[in-house]
Amino acid sequence: MPRTVRDFRADSETSLTMLTAYDAPTAAIADRAGIDALLVGDSVGNASLGYDSTLPVTVEEIANRTGAVSRATEEVLVIADLPFLSFGVEEAESVRNAGRMIKEAGANAVKIESSSHTVSLTERLAELGVPVMAHLGLTPQRVNELGYAQQGSSEEAAERIAELARAHERAGAFALVLEHVPEDLARKVTDELSIPTIGIGAGSGTDGQVLVVNDVVGLSERQPPFAEAFGDVRGEMEEAIGTFADRVSEGAFPAEEDSSEADVDEDAAL
Repeated sequence: MPRTVRDFRADSETSLTMLTAYDAPTAAIADRAGIDALLVGDSVGNASLGYDSTLPVTVEEIANRTGAVSRATEEVLVIADLPFLSFGVEEAESVRNAGRMIKEAGANAVKIESSSHTVSLTERLAELGVPVMAHLGLTPQRVNELGYAQQGSSEEAAERIAELARAHERAGAFALVLEHVPEDLARKVTDELSIPTIGIGAGSGTDGQVLVVNDVVGLSERQPPFAEAFGDVRGEMEEAIGTFADRVSEGAFPAEEDSSEADVDEDAAL
């Protein structure tokens, strides 16, 4: 039976684990590995769809990938990202887009890149039974405004993030992602909130950690400074695909043991 946000919050007594996932095979592996939550992130734009940023990702693309992840998993909490301009313009449209991820795509919750304008939306969604994970610090959907620089490095900026964190907790967010902020700020926010915090590039003081799955398995061409590759999937794929190409070119594949002939029913042939 799928997990609930209540389970997720209860598990925050130990370090929570969250990964991005964009397809059924990856999601199933992560589920069996015991990952606590899978985020169908708009990072799919950079990681899988060939975009230069997350901005072109559509509601349809997130809904499609969320459906694949939710169908492939049994225990993990599935969280769908709301992509750029799918929320915040009109409340009714924002609610419909968020609700679609739950009702049609099978997500257990949604994530929203947060600011002052998302406090009321978070409250409304919580009232309607759509669990919201807030996201503060570096929010990639604001790349044209902020770039990819660390956020909250000044006293004023740090206090703004802390106040927004408190406001989203009061509005009903069940958890908070803190991305690319100073470790002392992430620790301060974590200590102040009763909901779990999930860090990415925010040090070790949060209640859990999230990374992009391509970085974790070693599929990315370039690693961000706060990530670590725990495998070499890119190298394994290059070797396997290269070996396949060589064997076909050499005529070594398919070999006799790789082939079969049709079984002929002699009586039927007569």
